[in-house]
Amino acid sequence: MENAHVAEHYHAHDEQHTFDRKAIWRTFRILLYITLFELALAISYYEIEFSNPHLVKHLLNGVFIVLTLAKAFFIIAEFMHLRHEIRNLILTISIPALLFIWFITAFLWDGNSYKNLRNTYDRHYKDHSAEQAPKPAEHHETQEPGKLD
Repeated sequence: MENAHVAEHYHAHDEQHTFDRKAIWRTFRILLYITLFELALAISYYEIEFSNPHLVKHLLNGVFIVLTLAKAFFIIAEFMHLRHEIRNLILTISIPALLFIWFITAFLWDGNSYKNLRNTYDRHYKDHSAEQAPKPAEHHETQEPGKLD
């Protein structure tokens, strides 16, 4: 009799933690659609001629970053089960992750600034991409022998 009660308890416990297959497939479809949209944008960038391709490239990079963050949200929410947790646990995990992303961005920004300043003000730095061709020899007046400047 006691074993039946224990088995019933474990069975009820297992039913509480079953996977929601519909939510998983819904998340899979959302991730698939976002990825296909990103792929279509990337292919169209190379297929279409733009008047300002540099601006379009920067806009597409921004769109890709936003769509990648959306995919990360769906992955974390569904597959790491954070959607079903309490708010404090979600904040405990997400705020340090956002601070870590900010930390990486700040270091990359600062490193790029340092590189640009070093290249601008370092007297030993030589820009090899802008090497100048040697100047042609200038004509000098002939000096009388024995006279120095």
